[in-house]
Amino acid sequence: MNTFKQSLDDLSRGLRERPDEIMIEIGAGGELLVARIRVVAAALLLLLPITNFILERSYYESIAGAVGAVGAFLLSLLWLRLAKDHRLYRWLPFVSAACDVSIVSAVLFLLSLNIPSAGLNSVVVWSCYPLVIVATALRNDVRVCLLTGAMAIVQFSLLCIFITNQSNDAAMSMDYGVISVSNQIQRMVVLVAVSMLTAVVVYRMQLLVQLSGTDGLTGLPNRLYLNHRVPHLLAQAKNDNATLSLAIINMDLFKRINDDLGHLVGDKALRHVAKTLREHLHAEEPLIRIGGEEFLLVMRMPIGSAWERIEFLRKQINANPFLPHPDAVPRVLSFSAGISCCPHDASDISDMLKHADRRLRAAKQQGRNRTVARD
Repeated sequence: MNTFKQSLDDLSRGLRERPDEIMIEIGAGGELLVARIRVVAAALLLLLPITNFILERSYYESIAGAVGAVGAFLLSLLWLRLAKDHRLYRWLPFVSAACDVSIVSAVLFLLSLNIPSAGLNSVVVWSCYPLVIVATALRNDVRVCLLTGAMAIVQFSLLCIFITNQSNDAAMSMDYGVISVSNQIQRMVVLVAVSMLTAVVVYRMQLLVQLSGTDGLTGLPNRLYLNHRVPHLLAQAKNDNATLSLAIINMDLFKRINDDLGHLVGDKALRHVAKTLREHLHAEEPLIRIGGEEFLLVMRMPIGSAWERIEFLRKQINANPFLPHPDAVPRVLSFSAGISCCPHDASDISDMLKHADRRLRAAKQQGRNRTVARD
């Protein structure tokens, strides 16, 4: 019971929390993969009504299947086109998954208009519900999983109500058997189980990415964010003809704290620095710990504005001394920083970091506690 309750708590937390940027970017790649698979699957589905028509001579079922397959194929081409776009459509996973579920429901509804029992007992078509729900795992978003599962359950429930209200004679057929209420309840239970299992798997994936992409000491993003997210931010800035600036921030004479007070106090000082900086940063300004007492700040602004921004943060660090313990003398901290920008200095992350690092060394050589943005 504790494990089950913990799983429900995890699902609830995952539903409330928006995935981090790394998960969103990975999810965008997953959406593209789903879009490609969807095109192939929809093309294969076109063969089913053709085969059914040739072998079974079932005209209505073949037409209903063809309508659903053609609709799914056309929509799959649209979703593929949008998924290929360089921009990340945040709504695309929700809308495409909702359409996938609705297409399955529409085909079942069309089948039920001719043979009511086919709308509930067509195993081949109904099995597409769990497939659609499981495919949402590639989007890496618990909200998409739960929305898709909820839509499948609601739509199938409405379909059950509609068909079971038909006459008793329509509740059975030679090909699809008798409509059983217990069977439909079991299928809805399966949909609930598949939805919850998929959502839990995705949430566990989110936790793993968060743990691997977060610095355990400061809670800031680590080099995983630098390697996977910052290049995307740079590409986005280029597409928008905007300027992106990077600042490498290195604490001054930090080794003295470790030597004088110990590494545990040094860790506490780093947390103090990270907390002070984060209090004055905007949501669109990611601060990354890239190692030791060194941080990287990404700013979507020209280098002049970035210099003013870093200078403001440097003064905030100066104005908030670090207190090792309640009875200790506060220590005034400072940092040196080097800034580079795209497109003025370089056009890729590697060269931008080289320019920023060179200017950081210049700031150290010029006396520390300063920001250098020009060679």
